[in-house]
Amino acid sequence: MDLLRWLFDAQIPVGGSVLILREVLGNIFGLASAFGGMRRKVWAWPVGIVGNLLLLTVFLGNVFGSATPATLWGQAGRQVMFIAVAAYGWQRWKQGRSADGGNTAVVPRWASNRTRLILAAALVAGTIALTPLFDSLGSYPPVWADAWTFVGSLLATYGMARGWTEFWLMWVAVDIVGVPLLFSAGYYASAFMYLFYGFFTLAGFFVWWNASRRAGKAGGRDEQPASVETAFPDPRVKL
Repeated sequence: MDLLRWLFDAQIPVGGSVLILREVLGNIFGLASAFGGMRRKVWAWPVGIVGNLLLLTVFLGNVFGSATPATLWGQAGRQVMFIAVAAYGWQRWKQGRSADGGNTAVVPRWASNRTRLILAAALVAGTIALTPLFDSLGSYPPVWADAWTFVGSLLATYGMARGWTEFWLMWVAVDIVGVPLLFSAGYYASAFMYLFYGFFTLAGFFVWWNASRRAGKAGGRDEQPASVETAFPDPRVKL
């Protein structure tokens, strides 16, 4: 209990302000999960879930009785959504590994044009639909930005589970809106992490793009069944 109480109360002094330790740790786990996702490792999912649980307690800080800069219901809801979708992705990638009998991951592939249109429409429609709800819950303004990051994160995480290369670009769209929101709300650790993550997602996009090209799947469609490979391409081998 003492350790748990310390975890909830611990803060890191930075200049004239402080960072919440749980926020820092949650983002470290999130970054590790993103790195594992780029390398198509199954462990990326459980590591990400740990980070989501930590960040959930941060964005619901007032509920837990701890001092936080602002309440972001969309950000808190994202963590619950992440956990649910991560469970799906974890199971999907584990099934691929079991079928191959080794340490495997999905081979990246491109979504169909129809799927891309559906994803774009879902992002806009979901943002419009959730903005009034988050506003009624008292989310930090601009509320539409909180809704955008929630819906975009849901679609990007689902895209990762399906093995669509475009999911990295969806994260870029999330970060463009989410970083200014987190800075304005005072969540500096998360804002800086997402700022760095924006560049990281671009690198991940090209890694998956090259992997799909190496596997001969660059022209694939999402209707095709997911396939697996036994190892991440050796970075020392020229593409």
